[in-house]
Amino acid sequence: MIGADESVLYVGKAKNLKRRVASYFQRTQLSPRIALMVAQVARVDVTPVRSEAEALILENNLIKSLGPKYNILFRDDKSYPYIALSGGEYPQIYYHRGGFQKGVRYFGPFPNSWAVRESLHLMQKIFRLRTCEDNTFSNRSRPCLLYQIQRCTAPCVGKIDAAAYAADVQLASLFLNGRHGDVIDDLSRRMEAASERLAFEQAMVYRDQIRNLQAVLHKQFVESSKDEDVDVLAAVEQGGLVCVNLAMVRGGRHLGDRPLFPANAQGCAPLDALAAFVEQHYLEHPLPGKILVNGDVATLREALEAVVEGKAPVAAPRFENERAWMGMAENNAGLALLARQQVSARGEQRLDALRDALALGDPPKRIECFDISHTLGEATVASCVVWDGAGMKKSEYRRYNIAGITPGDDYAAMRQALTRRYEKVAAGEGARPDLILIDGGKGQLGVAHEVLTELGLTEIGLVGVAKGESRKPGLEELVFPDGRAPVHLPPDAPALHLIQEVRDEAHRFAVAGHRARRAKTRNTSRLEDIAGVGPTRRRKLLAAFGGIDGVRHATIEDLCRVDGINRQLAEQIYNALR
Repeated sequence: MIGADESVLYVGKAKNLKRRVASYFQRTQLSPRIALMVAQVARVDVTPVRSEAEALILENNLIKSLGPKYNILFRDDKSYPYIALSGGEYPQIYYHRGGFQKGVRYFGPFPNSWAVRESLHLMQKIFRLRTCEDNTFSNRSRPCLLYQIQRCTAPCVGKIDAAAYAADVQLASLFLNGRHGDVIDDLSRRMEAASERLAFEQAMVYRDQIRNLQAVLHKQFVESSKDEDVDVLAAVEQGGLVCVNLAMVRGGRHLGDRPLFPANAQGCAPLDALAAFVEQHYLEHPLPGKILVNGDVATLREALEAVVEGKAPVAAPRFENERAWMGMAENNAGLALLARQQVSARGEQRLDALRDALALGDPPKRIECFDISHTLGEATVASCVVWDGAGMKKSEYRRYNIAGITPGDDYAAMRQALTRRYEKVAAGEGARPDLILIDGGKGQLGVAHEVLTELGLTEIGLVGVAKGESRKPGLEELVFPDGRAPVHLPPDAPALHLIQEVRDEAHRFAVAGHRARRAKTRNTSRLEDIAGVGPTRRRKLLAAFGGIDGVRHATIEDLCRVDGINRQLAEQIYNALR
């Protein structure tokens, strides 16, 4: 659905196009939100496809790329954390976010990083699997501290054979899949077998594993007697805001929850938000055995069956433990809404105070802040962070690797970063800020003013944040490009607190980028300069010797033992690193 200004208002799919489109133009039964959308529709564009699956994929792609104003959008969150078990003879267990790799088993998703780290701690305590990186594992000569405190069986130095380690991996997999009873039964059989052959020390190890496992299973606040996987979805509306709370139960264990706030959902009903969530979430993530909802089951089942194969396991809570889970989810959604409303009110208060302190016409809705970080001119990085009225908007942060300037020239670095950021804004691309903060004094501010003047963006507010005496927080000086006298705000001023929050985040983001760039340069640049050493050989060298220092201290004979390195190339590497 396209508006008069050619903006995309809404994207949807339909098996019966005539019925679906006509439903939006009925005279009655339209919600205020949909009625407002329909009033803006200038035309409807249609794309026929061959199947419902193709329609689903096209709808999903168009929503992501166009961001329609009236589609209820949940953040495309592929960053749910997982526990991963690598392949190989001695698999590593580790925390994982991001895309999946072949040959690695993933368990999850988990609602938050705390749930993953707690589970990893249990894995170390009960099954003692290795957590170290492959480079560290392949270069160990003696057990690490985790072996000494009985959190690892030290396969790196042969303290456990491959068969025994594989058995521990199998038990850990059963536990992560929720088959706790099978794990306890297996450990009990091992304990009895060890006792029968008089291996009492080994039997004691199994006994302690069983006790630790049972203690974990018994301490759950809300638990199920079944080893079941359940997602609990509760949508709650307060004061025009909607929150969908996702609680995860895996293997009967309540792992915690995550509140989610949809975009473009002003005035939408909780049921509409739930329907949008199940369509978007389960398109990317696996279905659990059951999905408990606090909305109309038939509507939500139909929405879910549009994106998954087979019957959707959607149900209302029936049993006591299910009602307890739903009660917790609804309560947490209400608390998340209350916290968000308080943050919003506090943000409005600080924005009003900032408007008054800087003599702005209106409170700034979008603030961007820049900072420069380097070490004696090395690996200079500029950061740009964004505050959008509700808090820091990390998805729009940007870093700029600065090149082609005199090392240590902060003014030139600031000029380059601002030019790269705002020449796009001047061309009509990207979001335009209402206020720009520069972490620096009159010099950096003067450069920023010159750049904005050259680009014709002088209407954007510009303020420099100069560090006070001894760089102590609370003594910052605010400087302006128009010659106004600098302003010193009281240390307890809400406006200053907002400026400090944004400035400190810009500094943190710049320092993190600078350190990463510096480390990459120091660790790999010398290998990259050697002819014949491409990315594959470089990875093999670093893996074989545990890093650039190991490569530097290796002999020519050592280098020749690396796959793909002949003697001529080994001599070349050896000479280049001396």
